[in-house]
Amino acid sequence: MTQPTTNSEIILVNISGSDRPGLTAALMDILSKYRVHVLDISQAMVHENLALGILLKLPADTGAASVLKDLLFEAHKLDLRVRFQPVSHAEYQQWVGGDRRSAYVLTLLGRRITAAQIARIAAVTTQHGLNIEDIVRLSARSPLHDEIDASRACLELSLRGEPDDADAMKAEFLSISQEMDVDISFQEDNFYRRNRRLVVFDMDSTLIHEEVIDELAQEAGVGSEVAAVTEAAMRGEIDFCDSLRRRVGLLAGLNADILERVAARLTLTEGAERLLKTLRVLGYRTAVISGGFDFFGQRLQARLGLDTVHANQLEIVNGRLTGEVLGEIIDGEKKAALLAHLAKEMEIELSQVIAVGDGANDLPMLRTAGLGIAFHAKPLVQKNARQAISTIGLDGVLYLMGMNDAENPH
Repeated sequence: MTQPTTNSEIILVNISGSDRPGLTAALMDILSKYRVHVLDISQAMVHENLALGILLKLPADTGAASVLKDLLFEAHKLDLRVRFQPVSHAEYQQWVGGDRRSAYVLTLLGRRITAAQIARIAAVTTQHGLNIEDIVRLSARSPLHDEIDASRACLELSLRGEPDDADAMKAEFLSISQEMDVDISFQEDNFYRRNRRLVVFDMDSTLIHEEVIDELAQEAGVGSEVAAVTEAAMRGEIDFCDSLRRRVGLLAGLNADILERVAARLTLTEGAERLLKTLRVLGYRTAVISGGFDFFGQRLQARLGLDTVHANQLEIVNGRLTGEVLGEIIDGEKKAALLAHLAKEMEIELSQVIAVGDGANDLPMLRTAGLGIAFHAKPLVQKNARQAISTIGLDGVLYLMGMNDAENPH
């Protein structure tokens, strides 16, 4: 045990040991008796063991020895370990000044969190001039033999400092993500991070597993032809609007009753239902802005309680698809414009909007929103999006919003 030094009126007290009810109250009763000013306090729990730090300022007329002796006596009764560290006025002022540095949050999420992952990430943050100030677990306690495919784990690291090369740091995080099967989100910790109001989703391959145009093509017997147009669009040979017209054109004559059959077999992505239920309970507005089709978006709206759906409309005449799309096609730029319109309609800042999508045509929307998340996207989209989730389900969005599982019982 470190012997206390009494020539400083600022003392850092570190207490550790098994937690028990009334522990904090007992220690604070002693400090209150001596009119001690608590400058800072932090407590963390790991497997029923606590680590409690208290930064104290003793009144000028109070002897440190009496205070610390009583704390030692109480700690001994409670079977706790105590360490005292004097803090000079200069050190304290330096600590206060450090609080003015920029604050960031790094979120680490995946099926499992390993020491190797944390080590690599900690090394990168240190290398780029950031200091880890706090680490908290956002995910629920995980059973020892939990099925890996259904599990999720999340740590949130609070950082201070200014990254010397933010782009290089993010590139290193992306490399770690791909190598170690973990998602790493790096955000500024500002007012808007916990004050989002609107969450906008792409539909195909985001809220649902399927690409609806491919499902319809299979029903119409033109799967390979539609796939060829899709591949040409991915190579950049034709733009999204042209590719959509060509693919829908191949569906001409398809019986409209088949749309209902396709809608019935669409499957939600992992975590979608939990995420939307949580957002509804918390009062968030939700919307789909999709380059897919409104027939399917409206059925998702009814199923998930979405507030708004914007998607392309298939023309149907005499019970059959004509092969035409009605009105203006929703492409990438239109998605971003619709998102901005919804924010304006709600009288909120774009910083308060979250957008989630998987494709290149979602990138303008992801860049427009305050928090843009590429969900199980291709490497090019991940690289160009500010945040990405590739290892767990759609409810991982809640962690990037700073929510923990204890706050979310759904």
